[in-house]
Amino acid sequence: MKNENIVQKIWSLCHILRGDGISYHQYVSELTYLLFLKIAEENGVERLLPSGNRWKDLLGHPKDGLLGFYQEMLTHLGTSAESETIQAIYAFPTTVFSHDENLHAVVDGIAKIDWNDLAGDRFGHIYEGLIEKSSQDVRSGAGQYFTPRALVNSMVRAMKPKLGEVIQDPAVGSGGFLIAADRFVRSGNANQAYANTPPKYQGVEIEKNTRRICLMNTFLNGLDAEVIYGDALTDDANGLQFADLILANPPFGSKAGSRRSLRTDLPHSNANKQLAFLQHIYLGLKPGGRAAVVLPDNVLSDDGVGRLVRHDLLDKCDLHTVLRLPTGIFASASVKTNVLFFTRGNKKRHNTESIWIYDLRSSMPVFGKTTPLLDEHFSDFEKCFGNDPQGRSKRVDQGETGRFRCFSRQEISDRDDSLAISWLLDENGDAEDGAETPEEIAALILSHLQSAMNEIEAVVGELIEPSEVNE
Repeated sequence: MKNENIVQKIWSLCHILRGDGISYHQYVSELTYLLFLKIAEENGVERLLPSGNRWKDLLGHPKDGLLGFYQEMLTHLGTSAESETIQAIYAFPTTVFSHDENLHAVVDGIAKIDWNDLAGDRFGHIYEGLIEKSSQDVRSGAGQYFTPRALVNSMVRAMKPKLGEVIQDPAVGSGGFLIAADRFVRSGNANQAYANTPPKYQGVEIEKNTRRICLMNTFLNGLDAEVIYGDALTDDANGLQFADLILANPPFGSKAGSRRSLRTDLPHSNANKQLAFLQHIYLGLKPGGRAAVVLPDNVLSDDGVGRLVRHDLLDKCDLHTVLRLPTGIFASASVKTNVLFFTRGNKKRHNTESIWIYDLRSSMPVFGKTTPLLDEHFSDFEKCFGNDPQGRSKRVDQGETGRFRCFSRQEISDRDDSLAISWLLDENGDAEDGAETPEEIAALILSHLQSAMNEIEAVVGELIEPSEVNE
């Protein structure tokens, strides 16, 4: 049976729970418990589970009292499994099931799927397929943080992860960047070479159920990943090593939402969430370490703290490439995004000499369910980027009629260090002039309001800081 057919069969079972108001994201979290038990039976991992708490025990239990048995089972797995990863997957478990009948129907549905012809790596692909379907549920809010697979793959191909490297994602989500990086490394190296010097994968995730999904995802895909439960913008980041490579899509939002104290080592700790993550990333790289980070437009253009952070980035790192992404690739229609590619410099200052910008936004379709983003959409960008992950391949400026142009550090400075540079017109004129529908106009207004709010928050933060110190 094809992977997509199995994904669809498992996904169809979620309708059993829809009447209880369960979101797709909650459903995938619940599936993590159940699918792990079933897959453990298929791939031999079952020996690590305590006796009496395995798939066959759940499947063989009578319908009456099944939910109570299942809840006890989850607790035992979180405390008694012979693997720290498995214990972490089942740590502090909660279930969305409220009736024996619904749980029995889902368990029975999973049991009826033909699992016999699945190789080990296919389990990981199937689980990823379920995560991707979850991202399409607008109500769950998960789609805003799900990075399209084609974009993930392109960023990984550009950055070329290697054996033995420390590879991180400080906002790891379901683990997509780490898994794509691992597949890239495995595809270019013999099994023995990988076994001798595997990459070290680290991630941080603030949401408990999302971390659970990430642990399951990395486990099924054969990664030995350390996934810290916490907030990378706090002292939880102390558990991270300096990285050779960071791949990330920090969560969208204007403020760092944790009530805990932010790290004191960030030069501009009162910055908004994306600017704080950006600081964490470039400060967390080894000299010569590289990063590819998805960031919204306001990070490239905001004045005040935004400009200070960009100036610090350009000073400490070689920001060699900016990729302007097409619209519609994230669930939040108001968010326009970019990828920043940079390398931590070996000098203390003046590491950026020029910046290449590739415009993949102008005169491109609006992507979404009807027009999916595919690997092929990034082929020309990757050709222009070149084979050097530090952006030092020979490049050609295509001029005002092309998509790829070079700007000197002085030109960027003359623009107040703004990286929001566009020169191509859309087929219907400038991108902002092309906003015609109420949704497009509202999205544009929201974008401008967001930038204004960021400025207000920065000013308020600067005013409050002295009083907080005096207290």
